[in-house]
Amino acid sequence: MMGEQSPHKDDRHFLIESQGKDMYLILENDMLSLVDPMDRTVLHSQPIVSIRVWGVGRDNGRDFAYVARDKDTRILKCHVFRCDTPAKAIATSLHEICSKIMAERKNAKALACSSSQERTSVNPEVPLQVDFPTPKTELVQKFHVQYLGMLPVDRPVGMDTLNSAIESLMTSSNREDWPSVNMNVADATVTVISEKNEEETLVECRVRFLSFMGVGKDVHTFAFIMDTGNQRFECHVFWCEPNAGNVSEAVQAACMLRYQKCLVARPPSQKVRPPPPPADSMTRRVTTNVKRGVLSLIDTLKQKRPVTETP
Repeated sequence: MMGEQSPHKDDRHFLIESQGKDMYLILENDMLSLVDPMDRTVLHSQPIVSIRVWGVGRDNGRDFAYVARDKDTRILKCHVFRCDTPAKAIATSLHEICSKIMAERKNAKALACSSSQERTSVNPEVPLQVDFPTPKTELVQKFHVQYLGMLPVDRPVGMDTLNSAIESLMTSSNREDWPSVNMNVADATVTVISEKNEEETLVECRVRFLSFMGVGKDVHTFAFIMDTGNQRFECHVFWCEPNAGNVSEAVQAACMLRYQKCLVARPPSQKVRPPPPPADSMTRRVTTNVKRGVLSLIDTLKQKRPVTETP
């Protein structure tokens, strides 16, 4: 029952609900674990360092969500929970643990550098063995869709702008004329390549320049708006089968990851008191849309939660 109190004394044990089932969310030993409250079986475990971003819902503050890459499929997934207590406590605990991990890594790095300098001063002629970094492979999700085309738009955001462009392209062309393409969604870019000629790139959009995205009134349609500079915006429209859900989630995950990287890369001086962005700032638009995306995803999953009968 959601009204029960956790038997644990530790303030990092939280009673939550996921998919209509009660469980404990436990933060310890640098791991986030989901535990069955009856037999204490570990249902899922996630290294905290692998969590990309987390947040608290906007309704009553009892919804908590985090994004992490699945260890088997390597696809980013958003996990959403309803909490028995304010979800801010989970977010605060995660922040404290991450700060501790970063401090420990910083100290370990400082000790390693100090030890390295000592060995060099003792015998400078002996070369030190170093480990070269492993090349990073960027995850790419590929979708087979149809490309309706591109339409210049006046505004960088807004579902009205998106739906207007979708409707205009759908009514001005026949479905038989829409070319089949491969949409490749990576962490940093969205690329549209012709299915007939793989060397022909029809669209290439850096995620940082993607100002808005969404599913149209017809669930098969997906579109995004790209800022090309000088206050010019392009809306690219696609037809997806069986629906645009998977494509939308993949692009949204790339946007959230980009937003998280921006937060991590921001200089400490800006984190304390960042200067206000200009009115037409791309960073502000992307940040706002990504936050809306996370909150919208939480709301959508809440609506899909199975209804349990009360005795």
